[in-house]
Amino acid sequence: MTRKGDASIFLYIMIPELNDRSRQIFRLIVDTYLSGGEPVGSRTLAQQLGLSLSAATIRNVMADLEDAGLLYAPHTSAGRMPTTQGLRFYIDGLMQIGSLTDDERQQIETQCMAQGQSVTQVLERAGTLLAGLSSGAGVVIAPKTDKPVRQIQFVKLDEGRVLVVLVMQDGMVENRVMHVESDIPQSALIAAGNYLSERLHGQTIAQAKARITQDIRQNRAQLDAITAHLIEKGLALPLSDTPDGHIIIRGQSRLLQDVRALEDLERARQLFAALEEQETAARLMDATQDADGIQIFIGTESQTFQHAGWSMVMSPARTAEGQMIGAIGVIGPTRINYGRIIPIVDYTSKVMGKLLGES
Repeated sequence: MTRKGDASIFLYIMIPELNDRSRQIFRLIVDTYLSGGEPVGSRTLAQQLGLSLSAATIRNVMADLEDAGLLYAPHTSAGRMPTTQGLRFYIDGLMQIGSLTDDERQQIETQCMAQGQSVTQVLERAGTLLAGLSSGAGVVIAPKTDKPVRQIQFVKLDEGRVLVVLVMQDGMVENRVMHVESDIPQSALIAAGNYLSERLHGQTIAQAKARITQDIRQNRAQLDAITAHLIEKGLALPLSDTPDGHIIIRGQSRLLQDVRALEDLERARQLFAALEEQETAARLMDATQDADGIQIFIGTESQTFQHAGWSMVMSPARTAEGQMIGAIGVIGPTRINYGRIIPIVDYTSKVMGKLLGES
């Protein structure tokens, strides 16, 4: 896993080396907190550890962990909860990451199949999948797709449906399904593709659309009616619902299930507002762009994602050639099950990269 910034380096420098007892107690506190979301007390730990340690001895260890910046007490008489630094330390050095079953891998591969859909539509499907598997909200960052076109092809799927394949200058492929009124002959499909490829080469559809439309009308005699109609209909297809890049959230209501107080509701409102901002999408896209794998943002520790009480697990989706086609992940309260979510996000991003790279 890779993460931008020096937060984890800071922790390893500043936090003293923990002995086996302290590590065991700290890990159990975090595991218990992530499971229930409540402060963990010394008596609970004594029962779970099953060791000949008194509650007083455990309290002393907890006090040392608090002094080290790993734990804090939300109330004077309450148990302890991990700090943001404590969660980072746990994730970087103590957490056990689970593995996916064969059935879960098959489910991801099956649900991500996306024949005839655009990059944005495929990523949206991945967001819905992640929300269902993680019990959090699925996050999709769809990149800007209004790019210069290198080639365009029209491929017959069945009667009444044509697949429009756009190969961008950078190698990204965008697919659109176009509905037609009648059976289109293969010659018209080839002629329309050749015509647009020649005139679009090196330009975006938005840049060339008006000129091509005028050219068709002035030279309609040189094109048969079916081919001309096919070209005009193809130009009218939107390249993307999110031409400038956008964050897409699936399963957003799951984030409200953990709200327990008015201040939690306000934090949720602030999060939703931030996720609607274009700047947030750009920052997350930039942060994920340089990552080799999973990125984990915890609360306010990062300049990229600064929202107290929430965490985000993100991974870039890349083709086999390394071309980034977007980013996907999961967002939830800081007590999300990181060990469960990390392998889900990682495998889904790899499946998405392979599918979109072949599309």
